[in-house]
Amino acid sequence: MGEVLDGAAVRRWSRLAAEALGRTRGEIDALNVFPVPDGDTGTNLHLTVLASADAVAGLPADAAAGEVWRALARGALLGARGNSGVILSQVFRGLAESLARPRTTRPRVRPGRLRRRSGMRRASLGGR
Repeated sequence: MGEVLDGAAVRRWSRLAAEALGRTRGEIDALNVFPVPDGDTGTNLHLTVLASADAVAGLPADAAAGEVWRALARGALLGARGNSGVILSQVFRGLAESLARPRTTRPRVRPGRLRRRSGMRRASLGGR
C-alpha cells in the first residue's frame, strides 16, 4: 500500500469503500444503534460513500489531490443520507480541509481543530 494519499489513491479508496459498504450494509443495518436506532445506518453510509465516489469518478484522471479531496467531501455532503451520512460527510470535509493542502512537514493534531470538528458534528445533529 502506498504511503501518499494522492488523487489516484483517494479515487481508489473511495470506490473500494463504496464497494465494501455495499457488501456489509445489511450487517451494519442489523446493528441498529448509531446515531439513531432505525435500522438503516449501513444503507445510509453506503449511499453517502457511493455519492462521494461518484463525485470523484467524475473528475479528470489527472486531478490534483486537493481537487479530489474537495470533490469527495462535496459529493458526500450532497449525497448524505440520514444522520450517519451527514456525520460522515463532515468527517470527509475535515479530511479535505486538512489533507487537500500540500504539506512539507508532518501534520500535527491541533486541539482547536478537533474542537471545531466536534462542534461541526454536534451542529450536524441539531446541536446534540
